[in-house]
Amino acid sequence: MPIPVCSLILNEQQSVAEGTYHVVRFPFGGGESYDAEGMHQVRQPDGYEVTDWRRDDRSGLIWPSVDGWGSLTAMIFWEAGNYSELRDQFVRDPLGLTDDPMDTTATDHRPPSPGMQCFTKHHELFVHPDVPLALRVAHQGRGTRRLAHAQFKLAIHT
Repeated sequence: MPIPVCSLILNEQQSVAEGTYHVVRFPFGGGESYDAEGMHQVRQPDGYEVTDWRRDDRSGLIWPSVDGWGSLTAMIFWEAGNYSELRDQFVRDPLGLTDDPMDTTATDHRPPSPGMQCFTKHHELFVHPDVPLALRVAHQGRGTRRLAHAQFKLAIHT
């Protein structure tokens, strides 16, 4: 049986305000590397339609196509800068769209390194079609900073 996979890629800068978690938004269509199962679509399973992926946090959601054991991976590149801490996490239902409460997992708080900030992460959990997933990031630095690149991937083992 094939493994359902969704692989999202952000290849343009995205601004993130200091201090609060931000859902990383991803383009639809040609900007994605792979979404054969339809887990990241403009028209979402609850009927909502995203009209501007750059401004709508719903463009950061992956809606699992089946119940199963989900393998989540992410790659996050921050612009070089003066940070005191960088944070990232995976989240179930980050926008409160379902009856399940928001559930954060695999939260990392990272000290900065010299130059560009580049991180990868992996975590596994049970996933369900009616509970969307997202990648969120935050920083402790001065003002607004930019993500230079991001990837968010889900593979579901049934």
